[in-house]
Amino acid sequence: MGDVNLPVILFAAFLAAGSPGPATLAIAGTSMSSGRHSGLALASGVTTGSFIWSFAAAFGLGAVMAANAWVFEVVRYAGGAYLLWLAFKAARSAWAGNRATAKPLPPTTPRRAYAKGLALHLTNPKAVIFFGALYAIGVPPGTPASGLLTVILAVGLQSLIMFHGYALIFSSTPMAAAYARAKRGFETFFALAFGAIAYQVFSTRVG
Repeated sequence: MGDVNLPVILFAAFLAAGSPGPATLAIAGTSMSSGRHSGLALASGVTTGSFIWSFAAAFGLGAVMAANAWVFEVVRYAGGAYLLWLAFKAARSAWAGNRATAKPLPPTTPRRAYAKGLALHLTNPKAVIFFGALYAIGVPPGTPASGLLTVILAVGLQSLIMFHGYALIFSSTPMAAAYARAKRGFETFFALAFGAIAYQVFSTRVG
């Protein structure tokens, strides 16, 4: 591994995965409202997105972004739009409350939940910035491919454990019962949170 500072990298990744963000919110909401299988599937999508960004950053994403600012802008606007869509869906669910509808929405399937998690992380511009900075600080230039792959696997495994742990916690019986009792309150919180994060994404400036 040479001069690769793996403990620093893993600690930084731990703080990022442990802090509230769109991935955590989505995992919590899906796990409580749609059950453990959907929550774990969404967590798998987020983890896949982490692997993709980690791999891209390890093999030169930072240089590509620096030379082509428009790539980051595309990701930023796509991510902000997707977060606004999630905010709208949560607000619509909060408005409906616990009332039965004549035409209920289709249930969240594991495949749909996985796609949601993957899309959420691939369009998260903060993930681009985070992984780019992570490898720039913790991985010195000239690190061999074997060292880069070790970092990718270590960060990916840690993310997998944390995100799937969130799904297990939030899909537990007490959390599901709490969601059932206060569905409108939870969905209102998710709508406001996704909307606030979307605003932050749209107002992000690099350089």
